[in-house]
Amino acid sequence: MKKISVIALASIGFLLASCGDKKSAGTTEATQEQQVAEKQGDVYGVDAATSVVNWKAFHKGGFAPRWGTLSVQSGELSLADGQLTSGEFLIDMKSIKVDPASVTEKDKKYTDLEGHLKNEDFFDVEKFPTSDFKITQVSDLQNAPADAIEGANKTVSGNLTLKGKTLNVSFPAKVTVADNTASVQAKFTVNRADWGIQFGTSEADPAEWMISKDIEIGIDVKASKK
Repeated sequence: MKKISVIALASIGFLLASCGDKKSAGTTEATQEQQVAEKQGDVYGVDAATSVVNWKAFHKGGFAPRWGTLSVQSGELSLADGQLTSGEFLIDMKSIKVDPASVTEKDKKYTDLEGHLKNEDFFDVEKFPTSDFKITQVSDLQNAPADAIEGANKTVSGNLTLKGKTLNVSFPAKVTVADNTASVQAKFTVNRADWGIQFGTSEADPAEWMISKDIEIGIDVKASKK
């Protein structure tokens, strides 16, 4: 892979870059895998057709952003007394898309970025065709941080598996329940290196360390009562 293409790829990392081992401001801390919450109450099936995972990446300093989507393959949410108690959803990593509008350089192609994100440098989708998120805890959110999704009312914690590695993350989310439907929307940032996705993180080569380690993830999951 040519170095010039590396810079353009913005390794599914997000927001401003971190220095050394320090986390970027607003980056969600990844911790040890936790016990998955037990199913309680009614089960709502995730609608794969209307659910989506958005991603956004930058070069260090916020330059040359790239963004796109991933498809939700399947999943379910459990609700008791109208409150989200547990849930999980499966992400189709082979579905990763780059929005053509995010690649503005004349000598770059969004399809090249899609191919690079799918190969061994990043998500190795042939070996790891899916990722998943499994809720471990849901609690009321009193004061939403400034970077939380608008209307955030819960703190959701869960095990996020990327490239075969599972870590726990917590983030503010907007959980909506109405008319036998439920939805979970959230926006948070993680450090891809925590999951062993190291490409472009070496500070020994300027063509590589210009890529941010962070990934901004946007969740929009919709479900209907079974």
